[in-house]
Parts: sequence; C-alpha cells; structure tokens
Amino acid sequence: MSLYEINDPQDLKKLNKEQLRKLPAEIREFLIENVSKTGGHLASNLGVVELTIALHLAFDLPTDKIVWDVGHQSYVHKILTGRRDKFQTLRKFGGISGFPKPAESEYDSFSTGHSSTSISAALGMAMAEKLSKQAANPHSGFEFNEGPGNVPVARRADPNDGRHIIGIIGDGALTGGMAFEALNHAGNADVPMIVVLNDNGMSISQNVGGVARYLNKIRKNPRYRNINADVKSLFTQIPLIGKPLQTLIHNVKMLLKKLLTDKSMFKNFGLQYLGPIDGHNTKKLIRVLRRAVRLNKPVLVHVLTTKGKGYKFAEENPDKFHGIGAFDAKTGEVFPAEQSFSDTFGDTLCTIAETNEKVAAITAAMPDGTGLAKFAKKFPDRFVDVGIAEQHMVTLAAGMASNGMVPVVAVYSTFLQRAYDQILHDVALSNQHVVFAIDRAGCVGKDGETHQGLYDLSYLLHIPDMTILAPASKEELAQMLDFAIDKMDSPVAIRYPRSDGREQSADSKEAPLEYGKGTLIRTGADILIISLGTMLQTALVTAEILQSRGISAAVINARFAKPLDVELIEKCAKDCKIIATLEDNTEIGGFGSYVEAQLKRNVQKFAFPDKFIEQGETLEILEKYELDAKSIAEKLVKQYEQ
Repeated sequence: MSLYEINDPQDLKKLNKEQLRKLPAEIREFLIENVSKTGGHLASNLGVVELTIALHLAFDLPTDKIVWDVGHQSYVHKILTGRRDKFQTLRKFGGISGFPKPAESEYDSFSTGHSSTSISAALGMAMAEKLSKQAANPHSGFEFNEGPGNVPVARRADPNDGRHIIGIIGDGALTGGMAFEALNHAGNADVPMIVVLNDNGMSISQNVGGVARYLNKIRKNPRYRNINADVKSLFTQIPLIGKPLQTLIHNVKMLLKKLLTDKSMFKNFGLQYLGPIDGHNTKKLIRVLRRAVRLNKPVLVHVLTTKGKGYKFAEENPDKFHGIGAFDAKTGEVFPAEQSFSDTFGDTLCTIAETNEKVAAITAAMPDGTGLAKFAKKFPDRFVDVGIAEQHMVTLAAGMASNGMVPVVAVYSTFLQRAYDQILHDVALSNQHVVFAIDRAGCVGKDGETHQGLYDLSYLLHIPDMTILAPASKEELAQMLDFAIDKMDSPVAIRYPRSDGREQSADSKEAPLEYGKGTLIRTGADILIISLGTMLQTALVTAEILQSRGISAAVINARFAKPLDVELIEKCAKDCKIIATLEDNTEIGGFGSYVEAQLKRNVQKFAFPDKFIEQGETLEILEKYELDAKSIAEKLVKQYEQ
C-alpha cells in the first residue's frame, strides 16, 4: 500500500513496517510537487509529516478531535483524510482550503486561520466532553494495539467512548497572549486534554522574546536531548543485565529529566510536561501520545521538528518557503513576481527613516511579509518585532508615540482586527500619532475566509480622530506614507493590498496630497463614481463602458476614506442622477455607508456582501460578487434608465 491508496486514517493503520517507513518521503515528495504548482505553505507542512502520521495512528479520527493552531500546517492532515486527489485545487476558486474547514471534511474539527487559538478551542471541546454524560469515563474503551507496522495504533473498543481532544500549537503561536490565557486555564480546569507543542524555532520569521529563548534553551540542551541515548549506552555496557534492568533504565531516565525540568513553565501552569520528543520519529511520538492519553489530565507534549524537513531549499530558507507562490521544485527558485505594495511600503519607509530619526517600525512576527526586512537590517535599533502579539504591538506603539517617537505599525488587515480595543482605547482616545500600515487589505484571494481584509474600514471608520487613507497605486502609497509620518500628528491608517492581480491606476500619482482631499480623475454629468483605493482602475473602466452606452460618468479617487472630501463630491454630484461608491470592504459599515451618512443622500454602494468570502483569484472573486467593471456598469445602466 502506498500514499495513493490511503483515503482515510483507517487505511493508514493497515500499513506494514516497510510501508510506514517509506510514507514520510512519499508525502514530502507529494507536497513539493503540488505546492510548487499551486503555491501555499510548504516549510511548515514538511516539518510536521511524522507528527501528523503519529497523530492519525495514535487517535481515532474523526471521533477524536485535533485542533490545528493557525492551520496552515494541516496539508498532511488533508492528504491523509481523503483530499489527496483534490490537492491540485489547493487554495483555488472552488477547491480545497489551505486551512482546516469543517464544511470541507468531517476530519477538520475546528475552523482556524489565525494564531494562538488552538488551546482555547481544544479546552472548550474538552470541557464540553467532560460535561456530557457520554464522556463520564472518557478513556474506558480506548485501547492501543500493535498495528501491522509494529507500532501501537488506537482502536476504539466502545463506539460510545468519549472523545480525546488534542490541540496543536507552534512555538511561534505560543508567543501570543491568548495561548497563555488558555494554558493558565487548562492547568486548573481538571479536564483531560493534550496540547502538542510543535517546536521548530520559527513562526513565519525567526521567533523573538523570552518564550523563544526558553524553548531554544530546551532544544539545545545536549544533556536533556541525549538522556535516553546516554542512559541506554551506560547500561548496555554492563554485561548480562538483560531485561530486568529495562525498568531501571526508564526510571533513571525519567528522574534525570525531572531534575532538568522541575522549573518548567508548563508545569507551573499545571500541565503535565512530556518531552522534548524527536518530532521526526513516528514510533516515539505514538508512544508518548499513548502515555499522554493514559495520564487522563491536561498534558503538554513538547515535540521538536525541523521546518522544511526533507527539502534542502526549505530547510535552508524556511521563512522564504513558509508561504510561497509557484516555484521550480528542482532549483527552489520562485517564479518572478512584480513589486508588491508591501515592497513599496518597505522601501519608502527606509527612505523616510534615513532623515527622520523619530521613525520606528513595529511588526508582529512578520518582518518579511509586511516588507520590513530591509528596515530591520538597516535600522535595527528602531525595529521592533513583538512576536505574535497584536494587542501588545498596538499599545506598545501608543506608548512610543506618547514619548516622542513616530511608530509605524505594519500588520495585515485580518490580524489588526485582533487589536481593535487597543486601537480605540490606547491610540485614538489619547490621540497618539501612530501610523497603521494595513497590508493585505481588501480581497486577499487564495487564503480565503480567514484572511480576507474586508473589515478594516468597518472597524476603523467609526473611531473618532482616526484618519484613513487608501492609495490607488504603489506610487500613491509612497506619497501617503510620507504624508502620514511628516504631516500628521494623530492616528492615521493606510490600507492597501499586497497585489490584487489587476493593473493599478497611477492617474493621480502626481497630484499633491492635501488632508481630507480627493481628486477628480474624470468628468461626467450623469453618474458620479467615488472610488476608494485600488478600485480606481475598475471605476475608470466602468466609466468607459458607460460612455459607450451614452452615459457620462465622473470618477473621483477619494484617497481619504476619512475625513471625506464632501465639498468635491457635492460639487461633482450637483447634476448627477446617481452617486455610486466602489470599495473592497464589506458593505455593512464600510466606505459607501460612510459616504451616504456624510452626504445625507442615497448612494449606490458596490462592496462585498454580508457573508464570509471564499478563496480564489482576486479577479474570480470580484466577478462572482459582481464587483468587476462589466457587472457594475450593467447595474448602473439599469438604474439610470429607470
């Protein structure tokens, strides 16, 4: 039996010893071949191959529940649970998601996409399990038997046996405050659950902070890692000891480990600590997971893995292969891509910082993704990576601003929503000059529901004293960043995409930027289209289509979502029958709603509907939700002719 005959975890449990030995290499080959074509999260998945196999052998899925933190490392799980043949559709429109998705498979127990959530979710499941009558004795019917591969595999003797709950979290995600809140609760909740700490020394970029130093100390402690081998070596040199001393070997090993880990922070939280374990040894992993089950209490299993394992290029550059586009599998070379908005942001910030020593840059474990890698190298004293801690990041920035610095917070739109209270309470309320560089705003495409940046306008527009800008082009982004740092003295947010697959408009790049002022790009007398950000090109094409239908349309590049250039809009809309707005945000509470409230006049709003938007190429998504120029023009023609 090969990988191509495994369609669910029960098939996996039928493998013989040789088949099980070959399986990790087969999976890695499959991953590299497929992700090189579709793009996706490669390095993290290469690192969890044996761990995922062990979890599927040690537990009885889908009755037992595995919660993957973030979920970008769940590709192997998907391959082993009936989705192997769909992998060419990974992250594509109508295809399988790059993250766990219960609607996609019964084996995905919880929808995830953001960091540091798995322990909380798993604890909640475990508490619910304990409260159910079915789980009065959750381990009564759970057995481990020797499988064909001479490894202990889980068999559920009683179908009514309670579920086992396992939360997987990475060492990067462990830097998030929510993870510590959950650990604090789990150690005192008195419910059986297993937390597997997948420790590869990385998140997206190198981990930072005290937690990372603590785990690194454990990883690199040769006394700790070599106890098993050293103790066995010691006793095997004594002649005629035989089997009677095997128990003694085990007890001595456990004693030595105890001496080294009495001060473990996990034990202080109240969890039983097991580890660290070689995360690339399937047999050892299963045995430790078996022990964790039998402890029948909150347990943390510390697993050491190598990000990018088995693919030289990913092992050497795990950050590059964390989230990657299509690449040449033989050479590891990524196919060329145009300069992104993130690149423009990073380059511009470096230029500004050369002459403005008050500028500092802050990120939450994403210097590469946000374009700050150059800044970090050039200005290390003014670069701050807080780890996966968005709430702390924002309040830290407020503190820096209150003491004379100009902090620029670079963060994805979908992650900034985790720090809403800090934006409102710590930045805006005291009117601190913090610049929010909101990357991946709008439709993000392939990462789908969990990463869509379609809500930032809705949670920022209603915050008093918040200025919001949106560039229509990369050139305009550079202009706005300079303005936000040099001309502003209050909270300001600039939202922009990474790249949305459309040709960007630079029609207004030479126009001076004035506070709260938009620009008239095209004149017209029948319909006024107010475009925000990169929707400008769509607005201009829409106007051309309308012109071909005998309808004259004016186009404004709003530039500022807040404050709104009401004067320009009212002037241009004076004789227009229709005012329309275009935005890449959800309609509820978005730019169109804000324009309507400011003008006190009905506005035709073109925005995303009130639903979670799936994955796909940006152009596919825009067409599906009728936010492409052709669909918009058709709607406006019908409305105009009524």
